[in-house]
Amino acid sequence: MQIFIGNDHAGTSYKEAICKHLQAQGHSVQNFGTDDDKSVDYPDFMHPVAESIQEKDSLGIIICGSGNGAAMTANKHQHVRAALCWTKEIAALARQHNDANILSIPARFVSMPQALEMVDTFLNTPFEGGRHQNRVSKIGCV
Repeated sequence: MQIFIGNDHAGTSYKEAICKHLQAQGHSVQNFGTDDDKSVDYPDFMHPVAESIQEKDSLGIIICGSGNGAAMTANKHQHVRAALCWTKEIAALARQHNDANILSIPARFVSMPQALEMVDTFLNTPFEGGRHQNRVSKIGCV
């Protein structure tokens, strides 16, 4: 699977670990994030991930300090459903019930093992559809 990833300065080490983890599993990862820990503006790195998700039927991962700015930025894009998650259970529900296509990770509030566990859960959990599809269809604004 092709995964799009973006991060700001707070998420560089998480991005590096996640990319290695995903590549070891055979995933293709396209990195839109900074590779430095010098302060940057997170929208510059989140918009390309969201644009890629709009163009392709794939999944993305975005990382910033709180996860909020990253998710807010990505969710400005049509057909993007970025979910801020802090546990694997929330990541599973974001996929199962909300058909989230981007996982937003709060690097300053979860450990590296938690982040990797959320990534695996997010990528391996399918959308349940059914009663949830009607709700998801009402999310977007035109």
